[in-house]
Amino acid sequence: MADNLFIGLMSGTSLDGVDAALVKIGEDGQVTLVQQHFIAYPAKLRTSILSLQHPTHNELETSALIANKLASLYALVVEQLLRKAHTEKNEISAIGAHGQTIRHRPELGFTLQICNAALLAELTGIRVISDFRSRDIAAGGQGAPLVPAFHQAVFSSQTQNRAIVNIGGIANITYLGKSGTVFGFDSGPGNMLLDAWVSKHLALDYDEDGAWARTGQIIEPLLAAMLKDGYFSKSIPKSTGRDLFNLSWLSQHLLKSHYAPSDVARTLVALTAYSIHDAIHHYCADTDEIYLCGGGEKNSLLKHDLQQCFKHIPIKSTEILGIGVDWVEAIAFAWLAKKCLAGETANLTTVTGAAGSRILGAIYQV
Repeated sequence: MADNLFIGLMSGTSLDGVDAALVKIGEDGQVTLVQQHFIAYPAKLRTSILSLQHPTHNELETSALIANKLASLYALVVEQLLRKAHTEKNEISAIGAHGQTIRHRPELGFTLQICNAALLAELTGIRVISDFRSRDIAAGGQGAPLVPAFHQAVFSSQTQNRAIVNIGGIANITYLGKSGTVFGFDSGPGNMLLDAWVSKHLALDYDEDGAWARTGQIIEPLLAAMLKDGYFSKSIPKSTGRDLFNLSWLSQHLLKSHYAPSDVARTLVALTAYSIHDAIHHYCADTDEIYLCGGGEKNSLLKHDLQQCFKHIPIKSTEILGIGVDWVEAIAFAWLAKKCLAGETANLTTVTGAAGSRILGAIYQV
């Protein structure tokens, strides 16, 4: 077995599918993406996962069955990834599997990412590390975001204050100060609300490149009302998810209104941009550079809104820093798996608010 090859698997809050990254991590900590692969969620599986985002009938059995299906899908993506890379399973030190978040309630002391990691280890014949968030929450932290430690390792600069903005279903920000200061938090909705709105009105999974939203106009009173939500003014550390930002939340803001759906879509894009801007302005106003990753980086309308907000700060892509926008999180969970196996702590207390540094992840041996 090689001691420097790891696989990271990430299924984000956008619920689009599974990102898989085969990663080489050198003795000096150098991280190299060897190969990547993606499998989209079948429509039926995505619908089943969405049904678990809120309490439902027989949800314990449903979540267990979906966890088994996810393990099988993860095993398939691992098999296809290794085939693409011409790599044998016995060359892999471990799989870092995030799982699919169905609840994130740190204020109640729990978070839940489902995937039957034991079954995944059995199906792949590779050691699996999962359940990365629970230990941080047990230590009083938010359990999220966890990726800032990885951002610090690969994206830091000694000459520039950088903000790494990951725009998935939720948007999160990592501040990397040139002096070594690091903190991070969820700023609010990324693509999540727009995706749900598009699904409701167009029966599509997402609004590609903001094409539909681009036909609408920003509804200023609606935008102002949404930005008054208590989450945006809540102090850091903080994290959020579909438990808060969902269609029910949006519906409360649309009561007795008759806005055109395309105008609402346009306003949701602006909400993401404005909430990111307000967060960076409030917590890290000395930011010199902003780098985007995640699916939101591909929405040119959102990038336009962000650049309008940050008139004097260039908006760039993590591609410039050596990692493609689609693969940052999958690579991060390969890196977190490496940290776990090495017995090294990986949470940042300045990010999550945990009582102390902790080793993250549960190990399923083969």
